[in-house]
Amino acid sequence: MSLGEGMRLAVGTFTRSPSGRVTITPDTARTALLFAPFAVLPLAVPVVLVGLTVPLGVPALVAAGLAVGVLAYGSRGMHIDGLADTVDGLGAGWDRDRALEVMRRGDVGPMGAIALVIVLLVQAAAMAALFGAGWRGALVVGAAVIASRVAPAAVCTRGQRASQGSSLGAAFVGTVPVVSALLATLAVSALLVASVLPVALQPGSLDSSTSLWVTVRALLIGALAAPAAVWAAISLRDRAARTFGGVGGDVIGAGVEVALTVLLVLLTVAW
Repeated sequence: MSLGEGMRLAVGTFTRSPSGRVTITPDTARTALLFAPFAVLPLAVPVVLVGLTVPLGVPALVAAGLAVGVLAYGSRGMHIDGLADTVDGLGAGWDRDRALEVMRRGDVGPMGAIALVIVLLVQAAAMAALFGAGWRGALVVGAAVIASRVAPAAVCTRGQRASQGSSLGAAFVGTVPVVSALLATLAVSALLVASVLPVALQPGSLDSSTSLWVTVRALLIGALAAPAAVWAAISLRDRAARTFGGVGGDVIGAGVEVALTVLLVLLTVAW
């Protein structure tokens, strides 16, 4: 039963859809983290549909802003809130108790606000650039949304400790084998490569050495984007773990936003 409960836990944790009563165990938590990229399909599809309005005349930046809003609404704003709280905590100094106190206040401080502005602005700008490529770019953005949700599994690998007082951290952190997180990263890398194929292999893309290099570059970046995004999320986790004494739910959410931002930026230069 842990598989079914883990899938429902993934949906309830990473989207606003209710999951019903779920018994959280290390098995269900691990399943939920590894299933997270599939659980956000209901978010990725609307984002793709928003991108498809650009060929109909909607400005790309407007569509990108709407897509960012869809993601925030569909995830209950938890990842954005986690990013703001994590940055505020990291900016509170090296005193662990003060950092944890700042994170628990619930309000957004100046550093958290600046982080949100920068991250959301970069995400919207990158989405606008991708949406400008028509349906091909919309598919890439949808794939990036799915791939970004591999970050929680990487952040919660075995050997990590939950931060004091974090219920999400206590439930999820340390439940995922490193090999499973690696395999999940490879799986979403394959998805990203598939998403850039329609762009990389457009008619005439292999007619000259320059076009061939553009095609190879697109496929190479598609293959390396997910590992780079996971590395960024893990780097944030390690910094947070040193400061907070462990990994909490806010850090998991922040990892998602960092991973999505890295993915979108890299994919804008994939062709």
